[in-house]
Amino acid sequence: MTTDTPVPDSEDDEDAPLTLGTLRAALAKFDGLPDDAPVIIQKDTVGERFSPALGAEEGMYLEGRHGAEVYPTPEQIAESDDYTEEDEAPEGAVRAIVLWPVS
Repeated sequence: MTTDTPVPDSEDDEDAPLTLGTLRAALAKFDGLPDDAPVIIQKDTVGERFSPALGAEEGMYLEGRHGAEVYPTPEQIAESDDYTEEDEAPEGAVRAIVLWPVS
């Protein structure tokens, strides 16, 4: 299968994470697709595992020594009785878009 890979934000760093700005530019080329075209997430770096996206939401992202974590935003915490102060993102977490896979 041949795919076009979005261009990273920096040509100096081909492993740069995808940003919202780069994603917006990449999505522009799909304007001709129907609204019911599925969004598929590649789940590994070699292209052997895929999953439809179940949804997307904003979250707080923090890369750590033992992997990455996603936390609710301050607004999500304030709007929900399900979260407590223990759910707050640690210092250094950044706002991110989180795509949830079906499986």
